[in-house]
Amino acid sequence: MPLHPGRPAGERPMSVNPFLGPANPVGDMTSAPPKHRLADGPMAPSTAYQLVHDELMLDGNARLNLATFVTTWMEPQAGLLMAECRDKNMIDKDEYPRTAELERRCVAMLADLWNAPDPAKAVGCSTTGSSEACMLAGLALKRRWSLRNAGRYPSREARPNLVMGVNVQVCWEKFCTFWEVEPRQVPMEGDRFHLDPAAAVELCDENTIGVVGILGSTFDGSYEPVAELCEALDGLQERTGLDIPVHVDGASGAMIAPFLDEDLVWDFRLPRVASVNTSGHKYGLVYPGVGWVLWRDAAALPEELVFRVNYLGGDMPTFALNFSRPGAQVVAQYYSFLRLGRDGYRAVQQAARDVATGLSARIEALGDFRLLTRGDELPVFAFTTAPDVTAFDVFDVARRLRETGWLVPAYTFPANRQDLAVLRVVCRNGFSEDLAGLFAEDLTRLLPELRSQSHPLTRDRNAATGFHH
Repeated sequence: MPLHPGRPAGERPMSVNPFLGPANPVGDMTSAPPKHRLADGPMAPSTAYQLVHDELMLDGNARLNLATFVTTWMEPQAGLLMAECRDKNMIDKDEYPRTAELERRCVAMLADLWNAPDPAKAVGCSTTGSSEACMLAGLALKRRWSLRNAGRYPSREARPNLVMGVNVQVCWEKFCTFWEVEPRQVPMEGDRFHLDPAAAVELCDENTIGVVGILGSTFDGSYEPVAELCEALDGLQERTGLDIPVHVDGASGAMIAPFLDEDLVWDFRLPRVASVNTSGHKYGLVYPGVGWVLWRDAAALPEELVFRVNYLGGDMPTFALNFSRPGAQVVAQYYSFLRLGRDGYRAVQQAARDVATGLSARIEALGDFRLLTRGDELPVFAFTTAPDVTAFDVFDVARRLRETGWLVPAYTFPANRQDLAVLRVVCRNGFSEDLAGLFAEDLTRLLPELRSQSHPLTRDRNAATGFHH
C-alpha cells in the first residue's frame, strides 16, 4: 500500500453542514471536528457517517475504473454473506470450523482446477491477495534452496537469486528486497514484452531458487510461455544437473485459462511447476481481500515454514504473513465457486474477453492508435498512439478521459522499452458491452480536440492517471 505523510501544513479544518449542527436533533456538534487528532468527545453515529460519506463521494467511480484488475461488482447475496461473516477471524479455525472448512474446500477446488497430480495431496491456503501469496511462494522456494545448500548460505558466494521477467508485478521486487534475494530480470526486447525462456535459463545458476512465470502480464495482459519455460529448464537440468522449480504467478490468468484456454498447459500438469497463486479478488470474482496459493504436494512446502499454535484452541497449522483477518472474503469465494461452477465461470470470463476483443477492435479502427495486445488472453489490452500521431500522446488521452469519469492508466514500459508509453484497459465482470460502447463513444468524441493540439500537453504524467498498477 502507498505510504502517507503526516498532516500537511496549513490545511483547512473539516467543515460541517449546518443541518448537522446542534439545531438538528440527530446532531451534537458545536464546532467542526479535527482532522488529524481525536476529538475530545463522541458524536452521533449519523453525523459521523455523513461526514465520512461526503468525503468518499470524491473518489472515482469503481465501475468506470479501467485500471484496476480487482472485482468491483458482486451479487447482493454475496454482499449479505460477507456482512454476516465480517466479525469472524479467519485464523481462529477452532472457533469458526465451518469457515475453515469452506477455505479447505476452496483449496481442493483450485487443486482440481489446476490439475494437481493428486488434488488430495496438494496443500494451500487463502491470503489477503496475490501479493501475500507470492511472498509465501517465494519463501518456500528460498527455504527449499537453503535446505539444499545447507552449510553454504548465507555466505556471499551463495546469495540466492530469483529469475523473472522485468514485467513482473511489484510484489516480486518487494519479496526480493524484504528477504534478501537477488532479482535477475529478463528485459523486454523489441515486440517481446515478457520473459523469454532461453534468456531466463541463461540467468540461472546453482543459487537460483526458482523462476517465475506470469500467466497474464500486468503490462499488456499477455500470457508468458510457461510450458516452454519448463522445457528450457528441463534442458538445463540435463546439461548441468540443476533442478530449478517454477512458480506460476497466475494472479489473473489462473482464473481465466482453466475456463477459456483448456488446451493451454501451464499448471501442475507440468512437473516442474511447484506452486501457483491467484487473486480471488480479480477474475476469481470476489471483492478485494482474498488470494490463494497452492503447492503441488507437501514436499514443495517445507514443513518448518508451517507454524502450529494452540492459544486460540485446537491445533492450528498456519502459514501466512498475516494472522488475524476476516473470513468474509473466503466465504464469498466459496459462494462464487458454488454459484457459478465451471460453466458459469466460463460464461462470465468469455463475456469479459468478448468485450475486450470487441473494444480493442473499435479502438484500432479509429486510426489514431496501435494495439499491442487485443484482449484475447487476459481480457486486457494495451495500445499506444499510431506512429504518425504527434499532436497528442497517451498521457493526454488518459487526462481527457478522466474528465469524463473514465480512469485509464497511461505508463511507460520497463527496461529496454522505456521509450514505449501505453494505455491499458482491463475488462472485468460488470464492464458490459453497453459500457464499452459508451467508452468508445467518449474516446471518439475527444479525438478532434486532441488532434487539433500543436503538441502533447500533459506535463505532469502522474497527475494524468493517478494510481495505475
